[in-house]
Amino acid sequence: MPTDTYQAEAPQLHPLVGRAGDAPQQIDGMVPITITTATGRPRTATTTAEIDTTLSHPGSVRINVTGAFIADQESSMPGSSNGRGSPNHHETKDIRLPNHTAVVSHIAIDIGGSLAKLVYFTREAHSTEPGGRLNFISFETDRIDECVEFMRHLKDKQQALNGSQPGELCVMATGGGAYKYYDMIREVLGVDVLREDEMECLIIGLDFFITEIPCEVFTYSETDPMHFASPSDDIYPYLLVNIGSGVSFLKVSGPREYERVGGTSLGGGTLWGLLSLLTGARTFDEMLEMSSRGDNSKVDMLVGDIYGTDYGKIGLKSTTIASSFGKVFRMKRQAEHEAEDSGGLTPKVEHHPDHSSAGATAGSSDAAPQERDGATTSSRGPPFSAADISRSLLYAISNNIGQLAFLQSQINGLSHIYFGGSFIRGHPQTMNTLSYAIKFWSKGTKQAYFLRHEGYLGAVGAFLKRQPRNWGRRGSFEEAAALQARMRARAEAAGQSGKGDSETAVA
Repeated sequence: MPTDTYQAEAPQLHPLVGRAGDAPQQIDGMVPITITTATGRPRTATTTAEIDTTLSHPGSVRINVTGAFIADQESSMPGSSNGRGSPNHHETKDIRLPNHTAVVSHIAIDIGGSLAKLVYFTREAHSTEPGGRLNFISFETDRIDECVEFMRHLKDKQQALNGSQPGELCVMATGGGAYKYYDMIREVLGVDVLREDEMECLIIGLDFFITEIPCEVFTYSETDPMHFASPSDDIYPYLLVNIGSGVSFLKVSGPREYERVGGTSLGGGTLWGLLSLLTGARTFDEMLEMSSRGDNSKVDMLVGDIYGTDYGKIGLKSTTIASSFGKVFRMKRQAEHEAEDSGGLTPKVEHHPDHSSAGATAGSSDAAPQERDGATTSSRGPPFSAADISRSLLYAISNNIGQLAFLQSQINGLSHIYFGGSFIRGHPQTMNTLSYAIKFWSKGTKQAYFLRHEGYLGAVGAFLKRQPRNWGRRGSFEEAAALQARMRARAEAAGQSGKGDSETAVA
């Protein structure tokens, strides 16, 4: 069973736990121990072992996850709607933390090449009950000013939202944009911005979700679309496939033991870029929604198109894709020949990414080409739509990632494969393709896992890495060593005092 509190630095260990109802800690990360001496005077001391543990994992945020659950969207906090995504597609649920009582005075952001993902904590509105919730929201990175403005709103409202003081807000930032937009965030918000390593934050975030949050991790298949895996502490080793604009493959052997073993430039940014050229979709969610209506068999060359049936000897079904976009050239050439035979070439088709229709208005003397699912085609044009193109390209990118993930897991001897990043977004075709690829190539020996908050691993990891002011983590090694020496001396002095009190009482 998972423990009641979560410490970012060491997911498998939870020393110095702080439960709801505990007395306030004097130093973040240091649990005071009350000792009654022989004279009856209570005093507070800290053991050397606890000092060593605390300094090994200094001041990380510990979240009381007792009773944590993923909340219904209807009960989410005002202002926690899910960014610029389509309301009809993947919604990111808030995580309710009914027993977390400590003040949270920071927010976290993971700024990637395509999306900026924000995580922040709020108390329950108009409620006297303890606890609160983690809220999730994303913005397109090319509209980072909107994201920063939202953060400014959180800063203005933070006392009401989480009980902290107006000047206490801190921004934990990770991802490439943590460097690119560092000065901008500091200037607009006027707060400290602490930058954290991207890969480390991904691992911390994923470990948190795997070990602590019920109904978060699941497997996917057409027959069992969402089969949840129970939280577990026995999670290593595993492979994390982080699919953002590009793709990184991370071998994770322990809480702070990981290695980037590979990657590919063909990721979510590739799909987004090509579909923005080929279709009228404006956002990534529109592209995913469009692909759900498409038929890739109108665009892709299948095994059945070549053999007329399955190729059972090597395990290929007739519906297996033999060549992505393999039918397009042949159908385009056939359409041109038919146009020539009928007296002229088909008018050139143009795609306008910013407009679903670029032709003549209805009723004009020049008939506009027919539109189907956002693409413009002529009546004699190829028999496929923008939705068909979207589905074909989604399968091409997903199949490539799935096969690379299997190869990396095979090379590194890993059987558990977790897919994260904003590419998936709970999209059934994407998850089914990745899951099927892992199952097919591994002959059922490896398992693909997905997460309901897959796009927020880095942001949650950065959120959990928050440490208190003046701890010395940004200072020199000597400063941290001096602090360690002072705290050990204090503990030893307290021990000697207790011994003296006992001897006096006996005398």
